[in-house]
Amino acid sequence: MLIDSHCHLNYKGLCEDQSGVLARARTAGVCGFLNISTRRSEWAEVIAVAEREPDVWASVGIHPHEADQHADLGAEVLLGATCHPRVVAIGETGLDYYYDHSDRQVQQDLFRVHIGVARETGLPLIIHTRDAEEDTARILREEMGKGAFPALIHCFTASAEFGAEMLELGLTISLSGIVTFKNAVALQDVARTVPEDRLLVETDAPFLAPVPHRGKPCEPAFVADTARFVAALRGTTPEALAATTTRNFHALFSKVGGQGA
Repeated sequence: MLIDSHCHLNYKGLCEDQSGVLARARTAGVCGFLNISTRRSEWAEVIAVAEREPDVWASVGIHPHEADQHADLGAEVLLGATCHPRVVAIGETGLDYYYDHSDRQVQQDLFRVHIGVARETGLPLIIHTRDAEEDTARILREEMGKGAFPALIHCFTASAEFGAEMLELGLTISLSGIVTFKNAVALQDVARTVPEDRLLVETDAPFLAPVPHRGKPCEPAFVADTARFVAALRGTTPEALAATTTRNFHALFSKVGGQGA
């Protein structure tokens, strides 16, 4: 049984048939879903899905694309939202210098706000980083120096060197359908070497459908395709990979506990 550790069930492409999306995923062997928020206006809706579905959990956070619109978001607001029993993570947050939809300093400041809340609550931080490896690593090093906090790099596509530094800092690496792409040779090399206890799989649905679903809206069911591919890369069985990543999910997202699935 697999867990999709990062999906957007409220986004166009999934929300129109959310019950069908979840049913197809469950049939494919997916027993849990972490529904991710990217802006404050989504929090209530994302949490509502987790309240309704016992195998769905929620995160609260601000994507770096949305940082300019949330520049004054204080830690107290995030802290208040984490009190909900179905909120098990902070994010997604981080830095995105590829699109630069928000001012880089605002992104960095808001990233640190999220880190502080993760440290205070013990909830894992879900990090988005694109074309911002140097600043992401620097901020994480500085903040870890103030006190450890649990975190993961979601949809990992960065360099092997960056991955090694993240692992040294204690982070987990989550792989999306990108790892199945023909041109993802360097990422596939990273996928072979991530320590067994630091590995997760995800879809980032409705984005980044893995092979053989390229060109279609991605669904959480497709995490099974990514898991099979990663299992083959690592010389293990899909069943063993599923057991490993599910165990890792529950170890990292400890607030899930006995809730739901």
